[in-house]
Amino acid sequence: MNWRLGVVGHPVGHSLSPRLHRAGLAQAGLVGTSRAVDVVDLEALTAVLGDFDALSVTMPLKALAARLCDDLDEVATRTGRVNSLVRTAGRVRGANTDGRGLLDALAAVGWQPAGRRAAVLGAGGAAWSIVDALVGSGSEVVVATRRPAALAALAARYPGVGTLAPGEALDLVINTVPVAERRDQPAVRVAGPGAVAVDITYEPRVSAWLAHHERHHWITMNGLPMLAHQGARQMAWWFSVPIDGAALVEVLG
Repeated sequence: MNWRLGVVGHPVGHSLSPRLHRAGLAQAGLVGTSRAVDVVDLEALTAVLGDFDALSVTMPLKALAARLCDDLDEVATRTGRVNSLVRTAGRVRGANTDGRGLLDALAAVGWQPAGRRAAVLGAGGAAWSIVDALVGSGSEVVVATRRPAALAALAARYPGVGTLAPGEALDLVINTVPVAERRDQPAVRVAGPGAVAVDITYEPRVSAWLAHHERHHWITMNGLPMLAHQGARQMAWWFSVPIDGAALVEVLG
């Protein structure tokens, strides 16, 4: 089989997913191609879906993509968000590997979230999967967003999730807000040794937000390790072959 892979969303011109897909294909001993397609709505996604065997899905399509699926995995069912699509036997299947990819990235540097207090900044598609994974790992989770309805929806789905208080002490903070939309984000402080700040963006490699936390002696991580590890889970699901996330991190450099 010659796999036709891609990534869809807006904007996607900067996406590293095609590079990950090619590396994953090589790991699995498979052949195929991957390309990025700028897609902004459900109609356009429906139109291009038939051109691919499997797709990575990014903003702003994660909730919309779930509506195209005949089957959803457990995470996508709970969150209503999809970052992975595959077409098999005439059916469209959806999954979400974002949150578990983040946990894999943290585990790779020896950091476990169980029993730790974590904050998620933002309440978009990636945030839902991350909250789901953190709650499932035994973290205490709080969220900061300027969208009260989004916070209410998260809290309704995950009753233990709270609201981030100004100046609150944390072990882990994850910024899911697009760089262009960041302003006056809440100040947080370290709860204890080994606190981690993760910015899920990777352009720029060190955002102003991440640099701030570096200056205040947090352990910091940009979005590349999460991207690689979620991609490894995604492609293992597509190909039914194990994919090494650590090797994909090396591919991204």
